[in-house]
Amino acid sequence: MATTAQDTPRDQVRVLQRTLYRAAKETPHRRFGVLYDTVDRRDVLVEAWRRVRRNRGSAGVDQQTMAAGEADGVDRLVDELAAELRERRYRPLPVRRVYSPKPGKPGQRRGLGIPAIRDRIVQAAVKLVIEPILEADFRDCSYGFRPKRGAREAIGEIPAQITWGDRQVIDAALKACLDSLPQAGVVAAGARRISDPWILRLIRRWLPAGVLDEGEVRTTVAGSPQGGVISPLWSHAYWHAFDVEWETKARGAKLLRSWDDDVILGRGNPQPWFQRRERIITGLG
Repeated sequence: MATTAQDTPRDQVRVLQRTLYRAAKETPHRRFGVLYDTVDRRDVLVEAWRRVRRNRGSAGVDQQTMAAGEADGVDRLVDELAAELRERRYRPLPVRRVYSPKPGKPGQRRGLGIPAIRDRIVQAAVKLVIEPILEADFRDCSYGFRPKRGAREAIGEIPAQITWGDRQVIDAALKACLDSLPQAGVVAAGARRISDPWILRLIRRWLPAGVLDEGEVRTTVAGSPQGGVISPLWSHAYWHAFDVEWETKARGAKLLRSWDDDVILGRGNPQPWFQRRERIITGLG
């Protein structure tokens, strides 16, 4: 389906995403090697800006706010980012770390990483391009921060499974899921379907870009910032291998995975299923 001059950036991006999704679905072993040139397209960057603006959020380490970006001119910001990407000059800034109380856990704090607005826009642009490719492979058991799939849909599956007789339930959470993701594993998960060296280079630059925490910049050797636009996609890409292994090896138990929370349903003694989960995770490294 071709785009026309009257199409909005959102329409043009949707056409691109549908094309990439269909290509990935029809050729499950294909690795996509020419993607970077779509990231600096004006329609992609404009749609990325629209999504970042919709989510609002605080300023990053450069103190650039959403309002200031709009006041300076969105066209100017988009053009600058497009030029930096096209000329291979783009470099991410460290992430600003802030802390907020954990709900229901007095005295405990949750760290949130806030990238600069410019980095959020580029991350959103890359996500617009590569998410359809990765989505073509993701399994039905994974939910949370996926298009049209979230925790609400995962919870809605539980009564249906119970009705079918799966009345033994285990609720498990992965501690510090994003903070503990192995960065090499994240890159490898993306490279399974994406071979464009410049896209992979962007991933390698974002992951260890560093964190500004209480006035000191620290280099990160593991994890992806909780608060990064593209971090949930990294998590699903990494855990995709786990989802496939579960479907193959843990028959008789239904897995519902909402990013860093698991619900396992089945019949009989639930403990062996949980142990199988642990063995699969250990096997994945």
